[in-house]
Amino acid sequence: MNRFAYVGCRTTKERGARGKGISVYRVTENGWEPVQILEGMVNPSYLCLDRQGKTLYAVHGDFSQVSACRVAEDGTLAYLNTVGTHGTNPVHLSLDHTGKWLFVANLQTGGVSVIPVREDGSLDRIKELEFISGNGGPGYISHPHQVTQDRTGRWLLVPSQGRLQGVGKITVFRIDSEAGAITEVSHVRSRSGAEPRHCVFHPNNRFCYGVNEKDSTAQLYEFDAENGILNPRQIVSVLPEDFTGDGWASAIDMEPSGRFLYISNRRHDSVTVLSLDQENGKMHVVQNIRTCGEQPRFITVDPDGRQLLAANELSDSIQFFDIDEADGTLKESGTVIGTESPVCVVFMDK
Repeated sequence: MNRFAYVGCRTTKERGARGKGISVYRVTENGWEPVQILEGMVNPSYLCLDRQGKTLYAVHGDFSQVSACRVAEDGTLAYLNTVGTHGTNPVHLSLDHTGKWLFVANLQTGGVSVIPVREDGSLDRIKELEFISGNGGPGYISHPHQVTQDRTGRWLLVPSQGRLQGVGKITVFRIDSEAGAITEVSHVRSRSGAEPRHCVFHPNNRFCYGVNEKDSTAQLYEFDAENGILNPRQIVSVLPEDFTGDGWASAIDMEPSGRFLYISNRRHDSVTVLSLDQENGKMHVVQNIRTCGEQPRFITVDPDGRQLLAANELSDSIQFFDIDEADGTLKESGTVIGTESPVCVVFMDK
């Protein structure tokens, strides 16, 4: 079995970026071996793969499109096609559990796109666009930053930022995979100014954890998977007590057992580790560690649950940390991958 890593990046001068395209690496015992850079795509900033590892999808951040690429047996990518999202600045995407529909969050214009996936993995024209409501009635929107699903695949959760005329909240949609439709069933508001960004589910599907960007907090919700309802239970700061600057929390991930949670802090250039009570889901901060780079927009736990990777967007590096199996704390592994303006990493085994 071969493992490959795909790194999304920023490419435009408006972002001050140095990226060239989607970078492909073969993951070996001796490290990451460069395989390919698929050039020609603008800001392929967030990526996802289908379950079969045959197709990779990328949003074009700051623009209005999403693209599909075929994945060969040797891990290399071949461009398939690009379609419009009918929105501006797509920032996150995910496939439904059938692989027939691609969901895309359009941050700037407040819409969630539902895009059909053809049998060959390429994308068809958009089928549906659902807007996240804001304050003030028609025309006012909130700003979705993620489209993620619970462990059953029945529910689509959309954390959204309020900004000026929106509402900071997480909206829950019921997914109809036969019709390619999503229907809002509930939402839960955040603290004023918290700005929900991303969330992740515990393996038991009962606990959902969110990261709030502007006040740099982690939030615990209990999830009612029968009715699609989130109930807030706890909120904690993820910045050290002696840091008095502005927060700008970003990514959130969990190691496979569900015992430890990780959150990145961009202005503080760090990752915070939280242990999780397996009975009630409560969080407890156990460590804050620097990422040895600037602006860790993205973090991820590797598929084996042994390492955490922090993508330092402004210093062109991916920093590797070993995860302590007993307490979840992080230690620099000594491995650093140099790659331009990284903002996303996904893995695939073939």
